[in-house]
Amino acid sequence: MRHNEKEGILLESGTNEIEVMKFMVMGEFYGINVAKVQEIIMSGKVKPMPHANPSVEGIFKPREELITVINLAYYLSGERRENGPRDLFIVTNFNKMTVAFRVQGIEGISRISWKDIQKPDKTIANGDESVATGIAQCEGQLVTILDFEKIVAEIAPETSIQVSEIEAMGDRPLCESPILIAEDSILLRRMIDDSLERAGFTNIMNFNNGQEAWDYLLSIRDDNDLYEKVNLVITDIEMPEMDGHRLTKLIKDDPRLKKLPVVIFSSLIDEQMRRKGRELGADEQLAKPEIGHLVSILDELLKKYGQDMGKYQGQKKA
Repeated sequence: MRHNEKEGILLESGTNEIEVMKFMVMGEFYGINVAKVQEIIMSGKVKPMPHANPSVEGIFKPREELITVINLAYYLSGERRENGPRDLFIVTNFNKMTVAFRVQGIEGISRISWKDIQKPDKTIANGDESVATGIAQCEGQLVTILDFEKIVAEIAPETSIQVSEIEAMGDRPLCESPILIAEDSILLRRMIDDSLERAGFTNIMNFNNGQEAWDYLLSIRDDNDLYEKVNLVITDIEMPEMDGHRLTKLIKDDPRLKKLPVVIFSSLIDEQMRRKGRELGADEQLAKPEIGHLVSILDELLKKYGQDMGKYQGQKKA
């Protein structure tokens, strides 16, 4: 499946649905968001790289681009297995990176609602270190949807959010504007929180998914001091219960909440996703490694929001 074929099955934005590609590793069903998949190709010869992470098989060059190959079976089990002649590479693109994952077979694509995807509890997830975005039932089969960003971040931490970008900004004034964050990954949430706190943002509210964030916004939407309780929303796209596109649509369709700036901060941001986000009314959209850019965007949006709310409150008094 190439990129242009994928476009025909990607979903309309804001429906709270996901297309999951099911694949097999060591006899178990796993899943990946179709939006992350660039193409599926037959496995080929891989050149090993010295001193690489044990989960990294090496690199291959199917056309013009060198692509890193991660062996999912080894990553998930810690055990070596003999590669099969019918193995496939799922070539992915997210966080502005192209990475291939070796799998044993593709089982098809299912369309499901994010409401039907459950986050594994901490007993299954080994505390808070789960590599699963969630567990879904697809056509009678339990499928583990893997958190590919976390897998890559563990193998190559330098590809993830870098706090050093914030430190390079030097001293910044404190900002008490309340910021709501919807992000299901505990690891990424901690990294975002740490980065924003270092950048001077002192009033951050975290929610595990879009549904929890939306429930909170509904609980305060009719309050007279609504615009003092939340000044900006940052949301991921992929989340159980309710995704970030659906959350953005609900906010921007609501007469009371639509003035809130919404920033989509996701590994899935590409031109196609930008178009979807714009259609839903997102104020900004950034790829997750761009934490320094995010801080600059927050400064601009919060300043504009304060000016707009000042005018709005003035009109109300008049």
